[in-house]
Amino acid sequence: MRKRKILWFSLLALIPICLITVIACNYIINKTAKGKLFTDAKTIPFNKVGLLLGTSKKLHSGYGNLYYNYRIEAATQLLKEGKIKYLVISGDNSRKEYSEPEDMRADLIAAGIDSTVIFLDYAGFRTFDSMVRLKEIFGQDSVTIISQQFHNERALYMARKEGITAIAFNAKDVSAHYGFVTQMREKFARVKVFVDYLLGKKPKFLGEKVIIPA
Repeated sequence: MRKRKILWFSLLALIPICLITVIACNYIINKTAKGKLFTDAKTIPFNKVGLLLGTSKKLHSGYGNLYYNYRIEAATQLLKEGKIKYLVISGDNSRKEYSEPEDMRADLIAAGIDSTVIFLDYAGFRTFDSMVRLKEIFGQDSVTIISQQFHNERALYMARKEGITAIAFNAKDVSAHYGFVTQMREKFARVKVFVDYLLGKKPKFLGEKVIIPA
């Protein structure tokens, strides 16, 4: 009985530590992104390369994923406004029948984007992998990141850690109800960023370099 009480007190003592850690990690990431987030395609500075962060086209329910749709719209807007010249699509292709980069490329082409300006990163299993591979595989040290604001903020922190000069274009976000689970998960994903760098985490795959024209 005494051991059980000690265990409960130990667990209770961990709660404020966990809360402080989550708050601190989120604060640092938000602060890093300050002044680097844009919502107007007409005023965002030009970058040669944009990085479109992948997500699934469909939800587990079978319905379309609004995060996906809005990211496609944002990337299309930047390309058509001439605010990026090339686009790297980085996403998950861990299964033969599932490819976020190929789905996104097909929908961008359907939206009128020239396929020759699109480069695919099939090993962007996590945002961390996408940012490291942008520099190590695609040879880029400056970029415009394209995703929703919460995701962009985390990616901007990683870009700074990787020595990449980055800004971000915020795709339209979803309603609070629609995105509740994603937002909760994001809080802990930000803590994991710091854990990954603390442990010297590496991407799952690197591979041969890809040359993006001047």
